This record gives sequence, structure tokens and C-alpha cells, in this order.
Amino acid sequence: MRKKSDYILRVCLIIGDAVALVLSFAMAYFIRVHVDPRPYEFNSQLLIFTLETLWVIPFLIVILAALGLYKKSVFLGKSRLPEVGRLILAAILSVAALIVYDFFTSNNLFPVRVVALMSVFLSFLFLTMERMLMRLLVKQIFKRDYGTKRVVIIGNNKNTEYLANYISSSPESGYRLVGVVSARKYIPEDLRDKQYSSLKDALRRAKPDVIFQTDEKSTEYVYRQAINQHLLYYFVPSETALSSHFGELELVGNTPAVLVKLTPLTGGAAVVKRICDIVLSLIGLIIGAIPMFIIWLVIKLSDVKHKAIYADERLTQFNRKFKCYKFRSMKTEYSGMTPEEAFIKMGKPELIKKYRKNGDFLKDDPRITKFGRFIRKTSLDELPQLVNILKGDISLIGPRALLPGELRDYGDRSLLLTVKSGLTGFAQVSGRRDISFEERRALDIYYVMNWSLMLDTQIFFRTIVSVIKRDGAK
Repeated sequence: MRKKSDYILRVCLIIGDAVALVLSFAMAYFIRVHVDPRPYEFNSQLLIFTLETLWVIPFLIVILAALGLYKKSVFLGKSRLPEVGRLILAAILSVAALIVYDFFTSNNLFPVRVVALMSVFLSFLFLTMERMLMRLLVKQIFKRDYGTKRVVIIGNNKNTEYLANYISSSPESGYRLVGVVSARKYIPEDLRDKQYSSLKDALRRAKPDVIFQTDEKSTEYVYRQAINQHLLYYFVPSETALSSHFGELELVGNTPAVLVKLTPLTGGAAVVKRICDIVLSLIGLIIGAIPMFIIWLVIKLSDVKHKAIYADERLTQFNRKFKCYKFRSMKTEYSGMTPEEAFIKMGKPELIKKYRKNGDFLKDDPRITKFGRFIRKTSLDELPQLVNILKGDISLIGPRALLPGELRDYGDRSLLLTVKSGLTGFAQVSGRRDISFEERRALDIYYVMNWSLMLDTQIFFRTIVSVIKRDGAK
């Protein structure tokens, strides 16, 4: 049961999706005939219409599969946006497939256009509701330890601790931690009773279904053990090893060689992204022109001697320096100073330690003006960066633009700077200052190596939600 749980989950999802699609098409037809008061000039044959749609269901399931809607990471992931975006597209493509089928078979499935339009909306609604109910059911089943996979983690790496904590605290993920083969310092204190001295001992006593390896020591041996015992094997690679996922095999003479791409954001993808940046930044500047002028005027009137917009030096793609524009939110007497210098100047050196300990943040930072606090909380101070986007300094979405001195805290700086920095990004919409530096760094690296238009779209809409709710804003 445990080893087949993913297979059973996908089968149940396929059946649920098929039922949801058939019901949505039938409901659209029923509403037009029996609910819509407008007269119609076609024969009402709901049963025939419903039976005809059954022939197309296998093709619609293929569409859903091609959109990745049967991936466990999408279905059970923390964020619903990846699934919602794909379900909208699936609903549109499903109705389009029916229209194409209707055209070639001449069965007159859609005698009036409104049925097709309602089918799109109802397909999305029914699929969303069906998957929501399925998700609740699956999570309840996993919480009762039915169908969960027993996991052994091996490796002397911080990822061991992260995985152990996540799996042990998230039974709804479908995994249950049964053993850890690692040095004691990489195992959370409350899970050290699950420590094993060797993989062989863990396999014999814990009887896992899955092995997660978090370092690169004896990978061949660990992988062979997984094969021999028919276990799933996950390798949690370093950032350098992870880059090999973008490799292309070429023949150099008679020797196969892997051309490593550090990011998929190259070639045509980079062109598409740049076009999107230009269009969206222009729209943003047009819409934001009046609010930006008002903010500029307020700041300027409060201090006519200094500029309302300041330019801070940051880093972007290929380690290139650029001037990052922002509305001034800090008092002018501390402008251009490091936090240490500013706190010493104001006679409050005790704030230095508190500032650094709190992740470079103070709730009532004395360096910031009252209006500055407002525009920071609402993210309005970053509106001038739309000019940076239009110029090509940064992108709308990308890793956070770093100060030159911050690079020393990043292990693989070359990887991070293979793409343009962004006004917003994966790390910003995942908690902004509410997550640790290590987590922000990991999310930025993930974005670089897993870029896609779908991911950018998700981040864009999550940014809008975060700004409205002021999640993580300080």
C-alpha cells in the first residue's frame, strides 16, 4: 500500500477530474436549457450531450497530465497558485478540445456559444472543488498514517536537519520519518532517538520505503542499496551538482560531454522575459505616475534641500553594478551611512547589536522618517525601480538585488548572478523579512535554476497579494 500510494493517488485524481469535467459540461447545458429564461432554438438532449463528452474525456486527461496537474508536488504543495493557474488553462483547453471534436464530428455539441463559455467557468470551478475535497481526504488519510512512505535520511549536511524537521512535523506530506543516518549535530534534538549508526542498520531495522541523501559521500553505495531493496531514492544535491539538471549532451569528437546550463533563462526565454519587463514596467509607470508624483512632492516639501529619490549601488546579472532608484525614506543626516555609523552618530550604539540580531531590522528604526515608514510598509518606496526595469538594469521578477558587500555571505555568487536581479522575487513573496537569510538565499537559488514563465506568473500575483496584505512588510 505504501509503495503504491502515489499511483493510487493519481488514479483517484484522474477519476475525480473526469467526473468533474463531465458534470461541468452537463451542468452548463442544463443551466442554458432549464435555468436561463431566454428562448432557444435547438433540441434539448442533455443525455446525448453528456454521452458525447465521454468520448473526449481521455484526451482531456492527457491535457491535464501535460500541464503537470498529476504531480504530487503540485497537488500537495504548500502553494495553491501553481495548481490554480494550470486549472484555469486546463478548463480553457478542455472546452477548446470539445469544440474541435464537435467541428470534425458535426454533432452540434454547442448549439449556442453561451454553453461553451459556461463550460469554461464550471470546469474550473468543479475541478477546483473536486481537488480541494480530494486534498482534504488525502491529508486526513496521511495523518492517520495510511499510505505514508517511511523515510530514512542519510548525510552530514544541514539539509538533513531541515528534512527531518519538515517530515516529522508534516504528516500530510505523505512521508513519515523512521530513521536518520547522520552525525548527532545534524539531527534535531527531539528526533535523535531515530538515529542509526549505519545505513545497513537503518534499512534492516527501520524498513523504509524512501531514502533521502543530503551529501555526496558514497552516493553510488547508497543508490545501489536503494536499487537492491526496491526503494525510492532522492538525492539532495549541492547547488553545483544541481546545475547539471540543465545539461545538454554533446559529442566532442567521439567523447560525450555535458554542456551545463546554470539556468533555463537563456536564449528565447530571456527575450520573452525582457519583452514582458518592458510592457509591464511601462504600464506600471503610466498607472503609477500620479501616486509617484504625490510621493515625490511630499518628500520634497518635507526637505527641499535634498533629493526625494536616491540611487543606491547594487549588483545585478554578471556582477554588474547599477544605481537602484528608491524614494528616500531615511532621514538625510544618516543618508549614505552604514547602520553602525548612523547609530553611533545618534548616540545609540546599543542598537547596533539589536539591529543585526533582528535580521537587519528595528521595529521603530530612528533613522527612518514617519512618511518613510508608511511608504516602506506599503512598498511604495520601490516604485522608482520601474525605471530600472525599463532601462534593463533589473527585471520585474528575480533574485533580490544585493549590495556589493553582501556577496561574501553567498556561497555560489556566480550562480546567483546568472540572471538579472528583480523588483520582486520568490524569496520576497515567501515571507520577505519573516524568513531567515539562509531560506531567502535558498529560494533565490531555486528561482535561478528553475525559472519558467509559469513561476514568474505565480510570483507576480503572489506579490500583489503580499503588498495588499503587507505580509512581511517592515
